[in-house]
Amino acid sequence: MPKKQTAATPTSSHRSESTEDHLERIQELVDRVGYARVSDLADSLDLNRSTVSNMVRRLALRGYVNYQRYRGFTLTAEGRAVAKHIKERHRTVTELLELLGLEPETIREEVEDIEHHLKPQTLQVFASLARFWRDHPESLRDFLRFHRAHASKKAT
Repeated sequence: MPKKQTAATPTSSHRSESTEDHLERIQELVDRVGYARVSDLADSLDLNRSTVSNMVRRLALRGYVNYQRYRGFTLTAEGRAVAKHIKERHRTVTELLELLGLEPETIREEVEDIEHHLKPQTLQVFASLARFWRDHPESLRDFLRFHRAHASKKAT
């Protein structure tokens, strides 16, 4: 029997990467200026306006967006819950990769590549690992020393 979806833990099994990217950016725009517009969203996602307009209408039909043609729009309660989940997932993966000492550009690219593909169980483990390393920095230092030693052996 499939797990029941709740607003507190929305699953992404039925959302495309594009849907999630749109919801995430809409929330960022709303947080910044109080609403989102197709033109601003298109610029933010580097997409053409008609593509974004079509997606916004689909998101409205799915109950994620309060949308009126030719006006600004916002997320519904369900849309905000999904956007919050996406932002938290993004933050968790970013934090873990930062703790591992990766370069900022690498982190940005990796997060965009992998964040949409993580199962909730994997994300939970990543969050626990990041929290553990924050609470036990000596363990993180030990791991990083181990990694550097192992990486240097492979390089030779």
